[in-house]
Amino acid sequence: MGLGNRGVGNKVAVARALIAPLEALQTARGLLFPWIAVLIGCGIGIWFTLESEPGAGSYALAALLVAGGLGLGWRSELARPLGLAVAALAIGWSAAGIRAHSLDAPMLTFRYYGPVEGRIVKIDRSQSDALRLTLDQVVLQRVSPERTPLRVRVSLQGEQDWLKPTPGQVVILTAHLAAPEGPVEPGAFDFRRMAFFDQLGAVGYTRTPVLLLEEPTDGALPIDRLRTWLTLGMLAHMEGQPGAFAAGAMTGDRSAITEDTVQALRDSSLAHLLAISGMNMAFLTAFVFALFRYGLALIPFIALRVNTKKVAALVSLAVALFYLLLSGANVATERAFIMIAVLLGAVLLDRRALTLRSVAVAAMILLLLKPESLLEPGFQMSFAATVALIVGFAALDGSIYRERLPRWLMPVFTLVLSSLIGGLSTAPYAAAHFNRFTDYGLLANVLTVPVMGAVIMPAGAVAALLAPIGLAWLPLWFMEQGARWILFVAHWIAGLEGAVTAIPAPGPWALPVFTLGAIWLILWRGRVQLLGLLPVLAALALWVTAERPVLLVSGDGRLLGLAGPEGRALSAPKGGGFAAENWLQNDGDLLPQAKAAERPGFDGPKGERWFTLAGLRVVSLTGKGAEAKLARVCVEAALVILAAEPELPPEDCPLIDQRTLAATGPLAIWTDAGGILIEPTKGARRLWSPPAREVELPSLLASDLRPAAQ
Repeated sequence: MGLGNRGVGNKVAVARALIAPLEALQTARGLLFPWIAVLIGCGIGIWFTLESEPGAGSYALAALLVAGGLGLGWRSELARPLGLAVAALAIGWSAAGIRAHSLDAPMLTFRYYGPVEGRIVKIDRSQSDALRLTLDQVVLQRVSPERTPLRVRVSLQGEQDWLKPTPGQVVILTAHLAAPEGPVEPGAFDFRRMAFFDQLGAVGYTRTPVLLLEEPTDGALPIDRLRTWLTLGMLAHMEGQPGAFAAGAMTGDRSAITEDTVQALRDSSLAHLLAISGMNMAFLTAFVFALFRYGLALIPFIALRVNTKKVAALVSLAVALFYLLLSGANVATERAFIMIAVLLGAVLLDRRALTLRSVAVAAMILLLLKPESLLEPGFQMSFAATVALIVGFAALDGSIYRERLPRWLMPVFTLVLSSLIGGLSTAPYAAAHFNRFTDYGLLANVLTVPVMGAVIMPAGAVAALLAPIGLAWLPLWFMEQGARWILFVAHWIAGLEGAVTAIPAPGPWALPVFTLGAIWLILWRGRVQLLGLLPVLAALALWVTAERPVLLVSGDGRLLGLAGPEGRALSAPKGGGFAAENWLQNDGDLLPQAKAAERPGFDGPKGERWFTLAGLRVVSLTGKGAEAKLARVCVEAALVILAAEPELPPEDCPLIDQRTLAATGPLAIWTDAGGILIEPTKGARRLWSPPAREVELPSLLASDLRPAAQ
């Protein structure tokens, strides 16, 4: 009997141990809603980490998990949190797959040179300050419609003064086009994936004239044409870069803003003022809300009969929707609109406007509509700042605001504190994505954010109201002065010594682990809350201890980057600028390519660059005559990297040529006690991945590499 009772007791103890977490979740029911958004994001994140495209079976299983999770939650109150958690993960997974398959469109599989016809849908500038046109309704010579990309983007090189590009125009040009490139090294930003979700199937450039075939037809792209018309109207009253900045902040058209201005804004932590996101839209809608609420309150007949607060909320929502459409409805603006719609909806329903629950609703809507936004820095930084501001000001509610600070100091305190909280909360994400920390960003924001909120955005709204009677020039003058001040501060801060601190790229898991730990710290209560410190500290350890490859090889083999005691040395001072810039930034290095090419590490003439890797002599051959040198260097080198495709390479020559790189993509090479380890960039087989190319890869293990000739 004693043994039987002991067995029953053990079973009861096990059952209690299993039920205890569910009972603990029951006590925290009021805190669990934001976790639905977190778990949907986790499901999306898992989907994006896969190396192979999920099949139909995985989506069928996800559907079963959604149904089972919801059914479990319906039947058992105790198991409801667990059931909803499983359902949220499966919903995130399914949303990512549905979105990707709905956007699947052709990408070029070859390099194209020839006539390109299309309709202009977007006008912007490249990093080299070249005007860029994004075209749809594309026609390519000798390319069938089913293989033609839905959209292409072309940079215009050289002056094209005869063309005044406008959305809706049909143009023809002769261009070099190719599919969007993937990462410049394993784990780096994947431009090809971003282009896939933008349905951008080719990018390129033209040095020939762009000719106008047709003017915009009636009703074609009305919002885009309105944006261009408003931008040109504003630029007619405001000069230079201040006018371009003000117009870009109001309409989203940044085609007149130079790269020098953009770089100054980045280095001073003021780029967010140009992005039409939460701050800009909040300033505009807050001004409209206050204008209508207090303006209507001054009219007794209206104030006594209607709820002016709700009328102001409805008008502000309509203005926010118009601003969303006018700005081009990019992800950052959509995120801001959803947040504001949730806030104004709370006002209409007499609920608290700004809570973690409302932020979670906004996150769920955006993640379900555009799951790919989870991977974008704008999404991460925007929600990090919003959550931190809510939590930070809630922690200080009452004790400081009502007891310790005089009323005249409140606006200053609020501005400084919001800039500090926003800067600290977004700093890890800015550092991870852009490899930089702006040391004087707080000062720059304190000096400029009030001008943005009190001058530029209200002036834009007033200009729209006064334009029909011809008085828009007056508020536009004030807008221009505000923009001049912001750009003055941006250039001043960016020019200070030590304005930017370079940050090495973290490992792939550092940011997700950090985010989950921070969310745990924010959402839970009690002692268990402190468990969130463990993943936060682990993420920081992963970041600090992350190693960088000893050697990086570009996708065409023309540029190499060799790590050394003075930093990464580059094999060439020019060419492959995008890869060079990203390699150095990921190292936490602000040096330009030309200076990095002067570092020790490579020797030999241009086109034949020798270096030592793990005690072995390696050579990089580029330019004309590279193939002719192959037979000679194969005798001397342990490994040859050739920027060409030789017809008959020498036998027994450890060779990486362009045929190899076409299959592997850029290479990251590491050294350890076992010798040389090579990591390719290509390997995943996803919807956005380039077509697989079979190639016979050389054996690159250290044990198989012969030592260099003595």
